[in-house]
Amino acid sequence: MRCLWFAVFLLIPFSTVSGQQQERQVLALSLRRAVELALSPEGNAQIELSREGLEQARTRSDQARAALLPNLESSLIYRNQTVNLAANGIRFDIPTAPGQDFVFPRLVGPFSVLDARVSGSQSIFDFSSIRRFQAARTGVTAAESDLAGTEERIAADVARAYLQAIRADADVESAEANVTLAEAVLEQAEHQKRTGTGTGIEITRAKVQLANDSQRLLVAENARRRAHLQLLRVIDLPLDVNLDLTDRLGYVPLDAITLEEARKVALSTRPDLKAQERREESARLTSSATKLERLPTFNFFGDYGSIGTGPGDSIPTRTYGVQLRVPVFDGGRRDARRAEASSQYRSEKVRTDDLKKQIELDIRLALDALKSAEEQVKVAREGLKLSENELEQARRRYDAGVAIGLEVTDAQTRLERARDNQTEALYNYNVARIDLEQALGRVRSSVR
Repeated sequence: MRCLWFAVFLLIPFSTVSGQQQERQVLALSLRRAVELALSPEGNAQIELSREGLEQARTRSDQARAALLPNLESSLIYRNQTVNLAANGIRFDIPTAPGQDFVFPRLVGPFSVLDARVSGSQSIFDFSSIRRFQAARTGVTAAESDLAGTEERIAADVARAYLQAIRADADVESAEANVTLAEAVLEQAEHQKRTGTGTGIEITRAKVQLANDSQRLLVAENARRRAHLQLLRVIDLPLDVNLDLTDRLGYVPLDAITLEEARKVALSTRPDLKAQERREESARLTSSATKLERLPTFNFFGDYGSIGTGPGDSIPTRTYGVQLRVPVFDGGRRDARRAEASSQYRSEKVRTDDLKKQIELDIRLALDALKSAEEQVKVAREGLKLSENELEQARRRYDAGVAIGLEVTDAQTRLERARDNQTEALYNYNVARIDLEQALGRVRSSVR
C-alpha cells in the first residue's frame, strides 16, 4: 500500500508537467496573426526562398559593378632557378686569345630572383559593362518585387486556409446544434408517446435522425482536424499545436468598386506585375549590352615593384600604359549572343502583356464571384430564418396533437440544410473577398 501511494506521488508532478505542456500548445490565432507568422523570417518556406533569391540578385549586381571598378592585386615571387641559354637560342663563341676560344656557358645558375609588385587596371570606356551593371540593378528591383509577390500569394493562401478552418469550426458547431436539436426532438417524441399522443414510429424516426446527425458530427470533427493541420502547414508551425481560432465567419460589406477602378489599382499595386516589368527592363538592358560589345573598349593598366636577387639587390621597375581593344571577328559568337538576348527581351514583353490580360481576368472573375456571394448570403439568411420559424411551428403543432412527428423531422432536416447553406454562403463570400484583394494586389494590407 505504501508503494502504491509512493508511485502516485511520483506521478503527480509528471502529470502536472504534461498538462502544462498541453496547455502551452494551445495557440489562440486570428487571421491577422496567422498572416504575420507566415510572413515572418522564420515563417513559410517560400518566403525564405524568395529572400534568398533577393540576396542572390544583389550579389549578381555587385559582380557586375566590379567590372567598372579598379582591379588591384599584389604579388611576391621568390624563385631559385637555372637557365639553359642554348635552349633559348643564346649560343655563341667569344675568342679570348690567339688560337683559343671561350665557349659561352650553356647553363646559367643557380641564382635567385625576388620580385615584389603591385599591379592594377581600370576600365575607362566600356559601355557594354555599364549596361550589364544597369541590368543587374534592375534585376535586384525585380527580385524585391518577387519577394513582395510571394508574400502576397502566401498571405492569400493563409487567408484561404484560415477561412477553411473557421468554416470547419462552423460546420462542427452546426453539427453539434443539429445533435442537440435531434435529442430535443427525440425527447419530445418520447414524451408524446408516454402521454398517448405519439407513436413508436415517431420515436424510431427521431432516433434515426439523431444517429445521422451524430455521424455528421464525427465527419465534421475530422474535417476540422484536417483543416487545422493544413493551416499549420501553410504557416509552417509545428503540427502538434492545438489552434483556437478567434475569428468567425461573418459578412462585412465591401466598398463598391468598378471594373475600371479595380484595373487601375491592380496595375499600380500588383507586385507580380512590377516584378515582370522589371524583368522585361533587365532583358532590354542585357540586349543593349550585347549590342554595345561592338564598340571599342579603352583600359588603363600599370604595375610597380622591385626585382633583384635579394632584398639588398632589388631595383624598382614599373610598367603602365593604355589598351584599346577593337572587336573584329569572334567566329559569330557575339552575333549569336545578341540574337539570344533579343529573343529573351521579346519573350519578357510577351509575358508582361499576358500577365496584364490575366490580371483583368482575375478582377472580372473576382467581382462576379463577390456579387454572386453577396446574393447567396442574403438568400441563405432568409432561408435560415424561415426554416427556424417552420421548425418552431411544427413542434408547437406536434405538441398540440394536430401534426405528426414526420412534419417535425422534415422541418428539422430543412433547418439543417439552411444552416449548411448559410455557412457555405458566408465562406464563399469571404473567399471571394480574398480573391478580389489578391487580384488587386493588397491582401497583406487588407488582413493586417
